[in-house]
Order: sequence, then C-alpha cells, then structure tokens
Amino acid sequence: MDSRELLANFITELNRGTLTLCVLSQLTTPQYGYSLLQILSEKHIALEANTLYPMLRRLETQGVLESSWNTSENRPRKFYQLTEEGKTIFTALTNKWKEQQSHIEALLGEESHA
Repeated sequence: MDSRELLANFITELNRGTLTLCVLSQLTTPQYGYSLLQILSEKHIALEANTLYPMLRRLETQGVLESSWNTSENRPRKFYQLTEEGKTIFTALTNKWKEQQSHIEALLGEESHA
C-alpha cells in the first residue's frame, strides 16, 4: 500500500464519525436528501449521495431521525428530521466532539512545541 492510499484510508476512518455529526447538525429542521447534500457542500463538507442516503436510512432505523413525505409539489420528497431522542443524542455527541477536539488540539500543540 503506498502512502497516498494509506492516507486516503486514514481520512476515510476520520470522516466516518464526523460526517454523521455533520448530518445531524443540519436536521434540526426538516431536510430532504438533495437539499442536505447542497447545504453540506456549501459549508465545505464533502459527502456523496451514496454515503448520505444509507446513513439517513440507518439513523431512521435507529430512532435518531424520523421521516415524512411531502407530496404537495410535483416531485414527492422524503424529509428527515431529528426525533426527540435524536436531539438528545446530537447534543451529547456535540459535547463529546468538543471535548475530544480540545484534547486533540492540546496534543497537537504539544507536538508543534517539541
């Protein structure tokens, strides 16, 4: 395995959990899949549709999200939003993320001074 492939694998591992947190952060109001992809893209979060849609289905199955169909427009759209349990989980994940980020920044700061 060359270094570019190794780095790509590490980046995939790093993104795995953080992308879920990014998606949850945008579902405090109802969004459909394509609008969610656009919002995240505008905020420089790269996420492909073939990653997002299975994630949305998994999070709904886990009870973190709920969905509803909007058929008032020409094209029916499935909207997703955090459930009450999802809001609790999102808050806890956000707090854990901030804590870990603080610890990692401290570690990286130590490295730069060594």
